[in-house]
Amino acid sequence: IMASLAAQQALIDALTERVDAAEAAAEAAQETADAITRSADTSWLVLSGAMVFFMQAGFGMLEAGAVSRKNVINILFKNVLDGCCAALAFWLIGYGFAFGETAGGFIGTTNFGSTEIFNVGDHLGEGVDGWQFWFFQWTFAGTAATIVSGSVAERTKLEAYIIFSVVLTAIVYPVVVHWVWATGFLSAWGAIPDDDGAARPLFSGTDASNGMIDFAGSGVCHMVGGWCGLIGAVIIGPRLGRFNADGKPKDMEYYNTTLMALGTFILWFGWYGFNCGSTLAVSGNGANVAAKVAMTTTIAGASAALTCVVVARVVEGVFDVGMGLNGILAGLVSITANCAVVDPWMAFIIGCVGGIIYYNAHYLLLRLRIDDPLDAFPIHGLCGLWGVLATGIFCTDANVQYAGYPNVNDACGRGEQFGVQAVGAIIIIVWSVTCATALFMSMKVTMGLRVSEHIEIQGLDISEHGSVVDAPTEKERKQVDLARQGSHDGMMPVTRVVAVGGGGNNNGTNNAVPFNAVAPGDGGAQTAGAPPAQPKEGWGEKKKDSLDLENLLS
Repeated sequence: IMASLAAQQALIDALTERVDAAEAAAEAAQETADAITRSADTSWLVLSGAMVFFMQAGFGMLEAGAVSRKNVINILFKNVLDGCCAALAFWLIGYGFAFGETAGGFIGTTNFGSTEIFNVGDHLGEGVDGWQFWFFQWTFAGTAATIVSGSVAERTKLEAYIIFSVVLTAIVYPVVVHWVWATGFLSAWGAIPDDDGAARPLFSGTDASNGMIDFAGSGVCHMVGGWCGLIGAVIIGPRLGRFNADGKPKDMEYYNTTLMALGTFILWFGWYGFNCGSTLAVSGNGANVAAKVAMTTTIAGASAALTCVVVARVVEGVFDVGMGLNGILAGLVSITANCAVVDPWMAFIIGCVGGIIYYNAHYLLLRLRIDDPLDAFPIHGLCGLWGVLATGIFCTDANVQYAGYPNVNDACGRGEQFGVQAVGAIIIIVWSVTCATALFMSMKVTMGLRVSEHIEIQGLDISEHGSVVDAPTEKERKQVDLARQGSHDGMMPVTRVVAVGGGGNNNGTNNAVPFNAVAPGDGGAQTAGAPPAQPKEGWGEKKKDSLDLENLLS
């Protein structure tokens, strides 16, 4: 009996050892699976962020093609500086304002200089608030700054633009990020948590509400950049020769349609990192949501482009390549906020409406004598606004839950979500307009915003960079030499006005007018707009036709 008991005990011990070994193996396997999941999610954010950063190249090509030959180097240089300035400003200040511990739901107060970043964060979710999350968010900050460069192109002092870019990425943009994507008062991801950590989203302060839904940044990124760009364009004033003395828009020289098309396709490619990457992970249901987002993003961009092309054909009688290119961007901006919470047929409608908004806003700015060379405000400011509002119109509660938002409720079905979206949009507009006005006006009365009339006619490439984009003429070589010697004396204007779309020789440029077309039906009607700026900024009333660049140059 004793021997039998001993044998049974040995068997039990052996089985126990095997169970312990199996449990240890299971734990090791789970740790390996968790490590693989974390690595996959981290890689997803890094690769998505790299795609978003590549959008800087898209903006650069688009803007270089849309400005005149004499300002190509300058606009490319501004795009380079946007990325560099955003990196340092967002690292030292902006990231803390955006994702630091909240002060009353308004602004972050910790983690400046990224001193509290860990590979796996603890206050925004497992595997999110790490090095990869800073990188992904920095690329968005750079995008917001670059939007403004298009609105103020070809007449703004480089120093003034650098200051604005730094302030935007360090303060203006990060505060909105905190409101919507961190623990701010608009957030759907833990708004103003109470002492127990429970979120209090708008409107109810309970899980019966979602807070503001802006999945990838129609409001947070595009509205901020677009509305700041509008204020800059208004305060700086139009380019010389953009409008006649009676207020009618004039066609402007631009550099290269090929670059504009290339830039647009690069932006469309990068938008998949922008929108799909905003799942922040591929684990769980993240990959499925990203796939859905890719589909809705594609449909919206395509439908908006075709809408603009068809409308331009019907109204103007031509297939306008510029309208098609900008229509793509208008649709992409319109879908960015709601790409995860709408169905494909809804994305089609959102894109079509975005295209119509862009087309009409383009000509509205011309009638108001507001010169936005890249149409940044119509595309990013107004289509971004439409995207935020469309989220409340088209979202469904099932789609919101599928997208991973934390609260299960019927806020979309009972209409509350539209109210939250409208309130959020108004707040973002007020904040952006207020900050941009204060900054642009303070620089205008101190250091000045605009280059002199002489430099604007000459071109910023020679005056600011001592170079030209193509093989220089003999006269341009002499002017470049003078610029590199720190003197602009003796420089004479070299840029001539070309007959865009008139069938004449355009000196290598194309005949279409994608961004600067005269509004149909303008005729001789007087358009509204602000009076010319002060003489020190190149707008003194020297003679009746002082705004006519062709006569001025001749």
